[in-house]
Amino acid sequence: MAVALPTWLPWFDALAWPWALLALPLPLLMHLLPARAGTAPALRVPYAAEPLASLGTAGAAVALRAGRLLLWLAWISLCIALARPQQLGEPVTPPQQGRQMMLAVDVSGSMSETDMMLGNQVVQRLSAAKAVLADFLDRRVGDRVGLLIFGERAYTLTPITGDLTTVRNQLNDSEVGLAGRDTAIGDAIALAVKRLREQPEGQRVLILLTDGVSNAGVLQPLRAAELAQAEGVRVYTVAFGGDGSYRLFGMQIPGGDDPVDEATLRRIADLTGGRSFRARNTDELAGIYAELERLEPVAAAGAAVRPRIERYAWPLALAMLFGGLAWLLPRRWA
Repeated sequence: MAVALPTWLPWFDALAWPWALLALPLPLLMHLLPARAGTAPALRVPYAAEPLASLGTAGAAVALRAGRLLLWLAWISLCIALARPQQLGEPVTPPQQGRQMMLAVDVSGSMSETDMMLGNQVVQRLSAAKAVLADFLDRRVGDRVGLLIFGERAYTLTPITGDLTTVRNQLNDSEVGLAGRDTAIGDAIALAVKRLREQPEGQRVLILLTDGVSNAGVLQPLRAAELAQAEGVRVYTVAFGGDGSYRLFGMQIPGGDDPVDEATLRRIADLTGGRSFRARNTDELAGIYAELERLEPVAAAGAAVRPRIERYAWPLALAMLFGGLAWLLPRRWA
């Protein structure tokens, strides 16, 4: 256990092995042993015996005292180095701990419809979804996020990871039709459940964005929702896209029925403890993801910690310096 040092010591803040300082009086104890009793010095300088013998009485006495002092300083420094002095670094805040989240994005053929406004430009639904999702990811620091796309089939683009930059890049590279032209909502949910199954309970979240009706795949959406419920995965569904109207000469012309199966998406969310949303434009979609941040907040960061930096090299260097001087001193007087 590390022992904190007084605050007035400017070089070190703690000793990891303070018991090593018990070795400090060892040379004196060796002097007190019966076999060593007498006038023998506590610290001997065997390599300096012959040079000192050739010196005069005054010079020899000075050199001997200086050699003993240097050896004592070397021994003290060596003991301090053995005690592993440490210094506290700058406070570091541990990373935030958030949710284990999968994003399921529809890239079926209908996502190529150009009925969304992004800035002052008319863009495809997928382009608008990418922009909003990228902004959403920027604010999920601490979450571990995975990305899957689905159309006629469902594919995982990134596993659940804390590297949100990679997730954004993979999302940006996704194109309409990459997974087929139809929509397999059930298969997308089942694949997300499989990826989330190994994650901690209570943190498994799926956000599913689609603009159509499930018309492909092996698993029916409600059956997949039951699997998600059994595995403790909360599913938030986002029905995205226009309401069937279209633009003609700058005017919005009412169209047919809403192409999104909101009833099924709402049932999926209800079964799994999530919520269902409807976004008919980019602003509404951005508002939905802001609401998701409130429903699934990133946990607050833990208390800041100060890393311990090893500083044993400093006293070890001093021990070598003092030992070297003690070795050179008698040769200087010879």
